[in-house]
Amino acid sequence: MSILLAASAEGDGFVSPGPKDFEFPGIFSPDSWFTKPILIVIVAALLVGVLFYLAARRASVVPSKGQFAGESLYGFVRNDIALDAIGHRDGMRFVPYLATLFSFIAVMNIAGIIPLVQFPASSRIAFPLVLAVIAWVIYLYLGIKKHGFVKYFKDMMFPAGIPWPVYILLAPIEFFSTVIVRPLTLTLRLTFNMFAGHLVLLLFVLGGEYLLVDYGGAVGIVAGSVSIFGSIVLTFFEGFVQLLQAYVFTLLTALYIGGALADEH
Repeated sequence: MSILLAASAEGDGFVSPGPKDFEFPGIFSPDSWFTKPILIVIVAALLVGVLFYLAARRASVVPSKGQFAGESLYGFVRNDIALDAIGHRDGMRFVPYLATLFSFIAVMNIAGIIPLVQFPASSRIAFPLVLAVIAWVIYLYLGIKKHGFVKYFKDMMFPAGIPWPVYILLAPIEFFSTVIVRPLTLTLRLTFNMFAGHLVLLLFVLGGEYLLVDYGGAVGIVAGSVSIFGSIVLTFFEGFVQLLQAYVFTLLTALYIGGALADEH
């Protein structure tokens, strides 16, 4: 990559990828709101809906491939996320939402390594923000519904067994952490991971192309080949990270719901 930086500094034509590569014109007109990220989100929602529809349409004792895929995904979210984080008593009723959430984020993320698509829609902050706000509304609503408005915030800000002078500092920290920080961390964790991963992949692919085609020479061929090979390795790693981030977002959502429903909030 030092060769690319040197070439860029000398003005030899290589332009490093940056935030501009996350901006897209409208599909039907340059000023249209219907851009590539919007299309990816719509297709992701349709794919998730079709997957679960096909899995449940003709359920049988001997499952079809579609039913097996849907049941495996549903079972993973149920056993490894919902029941562990929320508990058996309340967890089952949130499995449909959490399974849909995990699948939707996973498809948006994986779009970043699919040929011809190659853009993770969740790298645009608006989409993770909407999902984080939905989670925020759900866990606040459930906590207030179960404990009552006053008791919910009282237990949150003034946990029992702590000397009262500590509350002066602890109460605002707990309120800020639960009400403000949680949706922000959900949003930024997913957005920044997808943004950074896509940016690094772009750098390796575009840099490798530049070194092989434009820079030339033995150095360019060797460095470009290494860069292209690195992009292949990073693609597999990025696929793992994309699924991991879908899992983390869903798990944290489940943990927040479980905390709101806990008897001792």
